[in-house]
Amino acid sequence: MTHNIDKRLRADLFRQRLSAAMRDKATTQSALARDIGVDRSTISQLLKDQGARLPNAQVVGECASALGVSADWLLSLTDRPESAADILANSLTLTAAPRALVDEQIFNWHLEAAGFKIRHVPAGLPDMLKTKDILEWEYSPHLGRTTEQAIGASEDRLNWMRASQSDYEIALPLHELASFAAGTGYYDGVPIELRHAQLDHLIALSTQLYPRLRIYLFDARQLFSAPVTVFGPLLAVLYLGRNYLAFRDKERVLGFTEHFDNLVRQATITARGLPAHIATLQKAL
Repeated sequence: MTHNIDKRLRADLFRQRLSAAMRDKATTQSALARDIGVDRSTISQLLKDQGARLPNAQVVGECASALGVSADWLLSLTDRPESAADILANSLTLTAAPRALVDEQIFNWHLEAAGFKIRHVPAGLPDMLKTKDILEWEYSPHLGRTTEQAIGASEDRLNWMRASQSDYEIALPLHELASFAAGTGYYDGVPIELRHAQLDHLIALSTQLYPRLRIYLFDARQLFSAPVTVFGPLLAVLYLGRNYLAFRDKERVLGFTEHFDNLVRQATITARGLPAHIATLQKAL
């Protein structure tokens, strides 16, 4: 963060931070002078001068580079000492996304966010809300023997959600549930009896677990959302297909949170109205 502070105070903070960075780096005045190509007396003056003057940008930049910190931090323009590259590396990661949610990474993210609200826009119907028959229909052609692992992982996720202190909000496009009920598009070929059982299961879960589980349906003709999960204020994860793109910086997480909350505000079907909407879809079968 940036502060409008007195020049003398900023100069004093520069000396303090330069000294701290040298201490953390276990470097001496002579070593730093050699690294940046100046006399040792220049470094000594930077550390001991009691005036309000700051060194020129070249010296500040060289010191920051040699000590592995950012020039902005030395100048008190930010409270984070990392360089911009380090901040980006720490706040943005790419993680492999297996076809089934059997990887420990997903579960670890849920554990990390225990006690916080978890906001989720799934790529389809959420795995943890599917019946065993639907999971077998979906995963067996791709996973073979590991289908049972996928089913077990989904059941574990649902059981964890029942016992955890986290609230879940899930936002789905209207057409996703309508397509499932009708057995069209991605769900072409799902037997009608399996679809009926799945819809009954959704009604039961959304009723039993409300208000800790709230499912909203939004109109994709008015709003769009890529698959994303926001784990409280800690983490936002964008699903890319083969990978998860994870953001940990406050501004990005807040941006994803506001995006999700807008889906909820403009939802066509609210969490309270979901059971009745599903019952209407069932009557049309």
